[in-house]
Amino acid sequence: MKTIIYVHPWEGSLNHAVLDKTKEILSKKKETYQVIDLYEEQFDPVFHASELRYFSKGDTPNQQVKNYQKMLKNSSELIFIFPVWWYSTPAILKGFLDKVLLKNFAYTEDSKGIMTGLLTHIKKVHVITTGQAPKWYMKLLKGNNIQRTFISATLKSVGMSGIKWHHLGYVVTSSKEKKQKFLVGLESKL
Repeated sequence: MKTIIYVHPWEGSLNHAVLDKTKEILSKKKETYQVIDLYEEQFDPVFHASELRYFSKGDTPNQQVKNYQKMLKNSSELIFIFPVWWYSTPAILKGFLDKVLLKNFAYTEDSKGIMTGLLTHIKKVHVITTGQAPKWYMKLLKGNNIQRTFISATLKSVGMSGIKWHHLGYVVTSSKEKKQKFLVGLESKL
């Protein structure tokens, strides 16, 4: 099962076009997939005191989080689709990671705090991002947060592998043709 984790509030966005194209590609290939749409599903990224009581045990009272964990447990491939805001992930996605990738579900820790990832069944991950900044600019001048924090420090730490990052920069200033070429190019990547 493939799981698309979609993160954008506006249906008229380029990200929504990426979501539509991704679903079209997967349907054409007769792949089974499910979609987690964090804005549409009104996911609350804030950790509340009632939830934090469970955190150190790797548990949650939040049924939506438990449902997302079940979806990830049944997935062999993830496709993240989100805009790069302030050279990083949107806050709602950070909250999703904080609340869903819990200890004893996504990782274990030894007595020294060294993590061992448990989501090793997820063998393929596509991170599809859009933003005004091009990839080279984010990598060289802005700390490379998507690669260093989101991909290496988070996804790889919980055991995911086969991670590829696809980015379209200059979204505000690029032509319709360039955006269309990016969308069409997804077919050979997914």
